[in-house]
Amino acid sequence: MPAWASDDDHRLPAESWIFMAIIALENVSKKYGQVTALAPLDLTFDAGRIYVLLGTSGCGKSTLLKLMLGLVSADSGTVRIAGEVLCPANMLELRRRIGYVIQHAGLFPHLTASQNVSLVARQLKWAGPRIEERLCELAELVQLPRAELERFSSQLSGGQQQRVGLMRALMLDPDVLLMDEPLGALDPIIRADLQADLRSIFRRLNKTVVIVTHDVHEAAFFADEILLLRAGQLVQRGSLSELLKNPADPFVTEFINAQRHTLGDGPDDAPAGGAA
Repeated sequence: MPAWASDDDHRLPAESWIFMAIIALENVSKKYGQVTALAPLDLTFDAGRIYVLLGTSGCGKSTLLKLMLGLVSADSGTVRIAGEVLCPANMLELRRRIGYVIQHAGLFPHLTASQNVSLVARQLKWAGPRIEERLCELAELVQLPRAELERFSSQLSGGQQQRVGLMRALMLDPDVLLMDEPLGALDPIIRADLQADLRSIFRRLNKTVVIVTHDVHEAAFFADEILLLRAGQLVQRGSLSELLKNPADPFVTEFINAQRHTLGDGPDDAPAGGAA
């Protein structure tokens, strides 16, 4: 348990840290057939911090994200969102407190950008003026002209599509933002620009953000805390500096050194676009 939830605090149960975290996974595991996607693990994610799930392809990063959202069911354990156990009865309600962004934005091609962004709000019977006000707020936030939202996704660049995808994820003002390799399909220049804008947005909104990537530089650019996974297991969590100075396993050093030519002298030396 975290140090701040020590047994010395008699006001709280010993496991109260689980309920204080915005997301908590308790003994959660997942298999696909005979393949272990995630070994049993306990994780917590605190409010207002940026976390990066880092690792090679197939290490369990995306599965972990999908478990948090309820897109796949755990074979064991419990997922809690703001203290509530994620289950079929409350899944839709809790999902609306979580924004989700995927690599290629996932926009519906038959809808305009504004229709994509406002889809769930319209299903929830938001009034037209409320929807328009929120669209304008988000367009300003992601630096996309309001007029561009009347285009279809095929008429938008890759970077614009990702900005629309972010708007859609933020439409209901969720507590948590989950992002599954959101910049992986973009060219280096667009990627660098969007990385800088995203970091500014995250700091402005002060939401809990969990990003999946295999890119060390991108992890260093965004993260308050990195969680490095391998073969469905958590190898180490901490800042990049902690992983570099005190690796918990030889794999930590091996993984970082394999990309270290992109890092310069530290995580804040350069824009992250060179990692594309």
